[in-house]
Amino acid sequence: MTRTVPLAEAKHLPVWRRPVTLLFLMAAAMPVAFATWSALLNNFVIEVAGFDGKDIGWLHTVREIPGFLAIGVIAIIIFMREQVLGLVSLLLLGVATAVTAWFPSLGGILTITMLSSIGFHYYETVNQSLHLQWLDKLRAPKMLGWLLAAGSAATLVAYGLIVALWEPLGLTYNIVYLLAGGVTAAIAIFCMFAYPQFEAPNPQVKKMILRRRYWLYYLLQFMAGARRQIFVVFAGFMMVEKFGFEVHEVTALFLINLVANMIFAPLMGRAVFQFGERATLIFEYAGLVIVFLAYGGIYYFGWGVLLAAALYVIDHMLFALALALKTYFQKIADPGDIAPTAAVAFTINHIAAVFLPALLGYLWLVSPGAVFLLAAGMAGTSLLLATLIPRHPEPGHETILSGAAPAPAE
Repeated sequence: MTRTVPLAEAKHLPVWRRPVTLLFLMAAAMPVAFATWSALLNNFVIEVAGFDGKDIGWLHTVREIPGFLAIGVIAIIIFMREQVLGLVSLLLLGVATAVTAWFPSLGGILTITMLSSIGFHYYETVNQSLHLQWLDKLRAPKMLGWLLAAGSAATLVAYGLIVALWEPLGLTYNIVYLLAGGVTAAIAIFCMFAYPQFEAPNPQVKKMILRRRYWLYYLLQFMAGARRQIFVVFAGFMMVEKFGFEVHEVTALFLINLVANMIFAPLMGRAVFQFGERATLIFEYAGLVIVFLAYGGIYYFGWGVLLAAALYVIDHMLFALALALKTYFQKIADPGDIAPTAAVAFTINHIAAVFLPALLGYLWLVSPGAVFLLAAGMAGTSLLLATLIPRHPEPGHETILSGAAPAPAE
């Protein structure tokens, strides 16, 4: 990684050494560790550590602290390239995931979760920035869809092995975590040595910036973080606590999500390209309102496990449309703002994530249905905010309140 190659000259490299190929390889590596960790987590903490709703809330609060501190990326990229930081973070995620089962207590799980979370959140912050710097605006929606599908495809293999082999081979949490984390770490090390450092044409501002004209993007990021936390923390926990799902059953549900993402993520990217960010996000948030209301109905009206599983899959499909928020920012941002704003936005996205899981863990003990009704209200707020996005966002026309946009070129 000592050689530096300008982005414009990267097209002369072999296909397997180009920036887009690196993005695909990283996109495949990250979810092998993170998604495997997520698939086993609820069973692991309930069976091994005896977690209840309060404990799982605290676990996810600790997990989100590094996300809240993602703004620290701005300080690190002063002396370390984003590409290097992304791969070092990916390596940390892999190693921490590999040793998760070595710490089967509340304190141990919280500690190792913090380390893996630092790797995950710093990787994600840098990765989003590299996407928007390395992909041109015209290709970005479609390519982001394909990158999402690549991550789903890579994880499909891991989940398929868990479902098929967990019971026949008597797999343990330790074996699965070691293998998944080890694969991610190995890919990160390979990428460090196999690829040059790619130089984007627009130098990034290496200080924290908050621009008034990005206010709608900031608000949508805040609401997305708050709403998403409720699903990530409590939807999977519900499947184990209420319906008694075992490891291979939870993983089978994840498998369905992966296949759906492989099929629909590229279509979602095409939809953003075709219909624009405004229409796509309105559709996503309207769908999420319905999904979370139905989740609440599971507790208030006693609806069954099949509906719960279907809602889990639908929510994941809708989540693929979140790439529209990235391309919305790409269209309104100054090119040099992408890296620092990615860090700021990631921090804003995690403000609610730091305190919501712990607080709602206590509410969960009293009324699980109320937790999902709160999520429906958040999705409704996001829906109202999405109506402020112009059909053709650009610098100077970030919202429908900022004046008329010039007619798009023919």
